[in-house]
Amino acid sequence: MSAIFKDDAASRKVQVKWWSSRVAIYGALILWAFICLFPIFWTLTTSFKLAPDVMRGNMIPFVDYTPKWKGWESLGLSPWLIGEVSTVREEFLKRFWNSAVVAVSASTLAVVLGSLAAYGLSRFNYRFGFMRNSDISFFFLSQMILPPVVLALPFLVLYRSLDLLDSRIGLILLYTLMVLPIVIWIMRDQFQGIPVELEEAALVDGLGIWGAFLQIVLPIALPGMVAAFILSLVLCWNEYFFAALLTSTNATTLPVMVASQTGSQGINWWSMAALSSAAILPLIIVAIFLEKYIIKGMAAGAVK
Repeated sequence: MSAIFKDDAASRKVQVKWWSSRVAIYGALILWAFICLFPIFWTLTTSFKLAPDVMRGNMIPFVDYTPKWKGWESLGLSPWLIGEVSTVREEFLKRFWNSAVVAVSASTLAVVLGSLAAYGLSRFNYRFGFMRNSDISFFFLSQMILPPVVLALPFLVLYRSLDLLDSRIGLILLYTLMVLPIVIWIMRDQFQGIPVELEEAALVDGLGIWGAFLQIVLPIALPGMVAAFILSLVLCWNEYFFAALLTSTNATTLPVMVASQTGSQGINWWSMAALSSAAILPLIIVAIFLEKYIIKGMAAGAVK
């Protein structure tokens, strides 16, 4: 009877194989997490370093070096400077507000327009010359292939003639066009994953096209819209090229301010790191609170 409860060679082999696969998977995940989080760790720790610590490559706080508030002092954001008047802090808050207004407005506008366009492409048949729905969808996505430098001169001339240089509304319109293709592509997959029968039942019950869209389709597609909004927000928040090209004083965003931390004496790594840490913190907070919507939105269109 005792032999019945002993694992035979085949069972032990299966267990070893199972544990080996688990160790390999979790090891790969831990390695990938380390690779992804290391730049954030390096940026945050650099904001508390002095120049010699940066040049020596000291990495571990309280072991390789003693943290200082030099980077945050240069922005007027250290604990003992918060209550004092700081021109640099006011400038930082102005750039931060510009980035927030432009990124949120452009992302919201892109999600609204992109969702309507994607719904039309997923539910109706269009014909524009030789182009059908699939061709129109690919045309939208192909706009992301163009390198930004190709559009620099046309937008510069256009914005100068329309008096949109160094204005938030100019950046909002441009950023909306920039992220609209990816929003359309994501939301088209979302709407295609929703059964048409739900809308047909709503139409039978007396709802119109808009009623079925707003009351039936939109709540189901909400996780995808949130995921598209977060992706658009990240792209708009981090955009540098057009912000540097089309703004100078009033509408300059945080990426431009971060890149400006290069002086005649070299790069102020501590100031740049402090600015970068302050810039990525809002995105981290948004991602933490909306994580479940991001996962649902990205996975919904993959399961048909």
